Amino acid sequence: MNGANDIMETTIKDAVRERYAEAARQVTTQSKASCCGSRKKADPITADLYGETQTRELPQEAVLASLGCGNPTLLAQLNPGETVLDLGSGGGIDVLLSARRVGPTGKAYGLDMTDEMLALANENKRKAGVENVEFLRGEIENIPLPDNSVDVIISNCVINLSADKPKVLREAFRVLKPGGRFAVSDVIRRGSEAPEMIARNIELWVGCIAGALHEDEYKSLLAQAGFEGIDIEPTRIYKLEDAREFLADAGIDFESIPKEVDGAFMSGFVRASKPRG
Repeated sequence: MNGANDIMETTIKDAVRERYAEAARQVTTQSKASCCGSRKKADPITADLYGETQTRELPQEAVLASLGCGNPTLLAQLNPGETVLDLGSGGGIDVLLSARRVGPTGKAYGLDMTDEMLALANENKRKAGVENVEFLRGEIENIPLPDNSVDVIISNCVINLSADKPKVLREAFRVLKPGGRFAVSDVIRRGSEAPEMIARNIELWVGCIAGALHEDEYKSLLAQAGFEGIDIEPTRIYKLEDAREFLADAGIDFESIPKEVDGAFMSGFVRASKPRG
């Protein structure tokens, strides 16, 4: 059984790595990255997440490479002198924004498993001229940092891509200092369960690779990992109409979809903390 799980996990990682490598390559041509293929209409998932005041001093490539569904740096409490870790940092936009918030006495780490994204992120770091940033190669299931070394963990719609979410959350708990904060944006299921085929395709549309947890399961896994003060705040609820074109391309009759599926997926801001003692 473990062998089958290992094969599935490897397959998912390979698929995610290739999608995000291709997204990094898109940025080199100065086009907006998309891990789900081209979209003819404005993308309701990644659009308007960052204000001009946040992005105007960043390299354009960092903005183009943004594939998140939220803005954890806007919602997370980041204080001068703190150490921040971004799980699945991609082109580095949230790491660079966090580095500003924690200032020169703080540190912002970005962790990613895709070589192309790491190369892009390091180039963006060079262009931005920031010194308190370090990008690490690795997987979010095995964070290459010591126990109790990070004040805040952020992530922008990456945990949903993992095949072993309990391990990700246990690792996040491990590297956080006592009293440290977990403050991530993620794709989350809500409400009643959607029919499997439709749910799978909506997840593919929202999150590029399916894997969204139901909000109740997300809270349960955080509690099992040891977190307290757990809360999920909806930040963007996805409507079926937004996915009409994508579902049609997948061969699904839009008019036959049960209405209760509308709004069954959302971007949410997930907050939790590690007990102080």
